[in-house]
Amino acid sequence: MDFETIAYRTEDNIAHIRFDRPSGANAVNPAFSRDLRDVMLEAAFDDDVRAVAVTAEGKVFCAGGDLKEFHAAGAGLPKLASDMLTDFHGAIYRMNRMPKPVVAGVGGAAGGAGLSIVSAFDLVIAEESAKFTMAYTRAGVTPDGTSTYFLSRHIGVRRALDLTLTNRVLTASEAESWGLVNRVVPDGEADQAAIDLAKQLAAGPAWALGHAKRLIYEGHESSLEEAGEREGVEISLAMGSADGREGIAAFVEKRSPDFNR
Repeated sequence: MDFETIAYRTEDNIAHIRFDRPSGANAVNPAFSRDLRDVMLEAAFDDDVRAVAVTAEGKVFCAGGDLKEFHAAGAGLPKLASDMLTDFHGAIYRMNRMPKPVVAGVGGAAGGAGLSIVSAFDLVIAEESAKFTMAYTRAGVTPDGTSTYFLSRHIGVRRALDLTLTNRVLTASEAESWGLVNRVVPDGEADQAAIDLAKQLAAGPAWALGHAKRLIYEGHESSLEEAGEREGVEISLAMGSADGREGIAAFVEKRSPDFNR
């Protein structure tokens, strides 16, 4: 399946999603939002895909909303934005709900909606020179891309307010110390690091990883008792799954587990 703004392929149980409009700084517009929704659906419903790697072509990971296109829309901008966000947010909902880990490699800048989507990935690897900024209020608008859901969960309310109200720019090392990204690698290495991590996860226990991902996201909003009850149900099911049986047997037999059988 071909896309206008994103390159998509699958290999070795990994869905490779690459933002592919470098001339437009991989900015978010209606075409990108539709493509992102469609590739997330492809990855989610492909049973051969066990992990997802997201990278970007060019010097900018994602510059945020395409303000030139928005300006050109004139009085039609509110409708354009509403239609676009139906797809953009739908892509993020699907990404978050799919039982497959999503790893991103971020180089260059991630601003506005670019930072929003970074906050929505499961795991993020950033290059040393990467920069992160919200930028919405600088343009006189409010956040989108589900950042108001994810940011405070990753970095706390005060830091989310700081980023949103002041538009301060975070370095990669600051983003790591704040909890916005998981690790920092030398420039030029984020793409391969993300793919390598996706390969590691794809070789792991797909059932357990998918259910663990959901437990973590749901546990953040649960009471202690609700989280405990959910954990009890899930680990009981896990112990009866092929992943669970193989993992336990491998531990007892002192061998490496084979979760791809």
